[in-house]
Amino acid sequence: MSGGRDPGLQPERTRLAWRRTALALTVIMVLTVRLAVTGDAVGAVLAGVAVLGWGAALAVCWRRASGTRPIASGGRSLPLVALATAGFAALGALLVVRGLW
Repeated sequence: MSGGRDPGLQPERTRLAWRRTALALTVIMVLTVRLAVTGDAVGAVLAGVAVLGWGAALAVCWRRASGTRPIASGGRSLPLVALATAGFAALGALLVVRGLW
């Protein structure tokens, strides 16, 4: 039995993880827009911010998930997706606080 690992499995797991991240961000964006669209200007701005953050994160996730070779991004992909996720969390908190008023 060989002690080495299969180099083909790790890239596949990484691609699947990026696809799951993109799916989770899509669901969060849809729920955020659904909560934000209340007919007033503030809700429209929040929905626009959610869509822009989702678009940026989705572009990174899609590029990372569909590539068959490593992408030389200088390590910027994960911080961008983390920033978009934190932005969605802050947006959700803002929507909850706004709903309590």
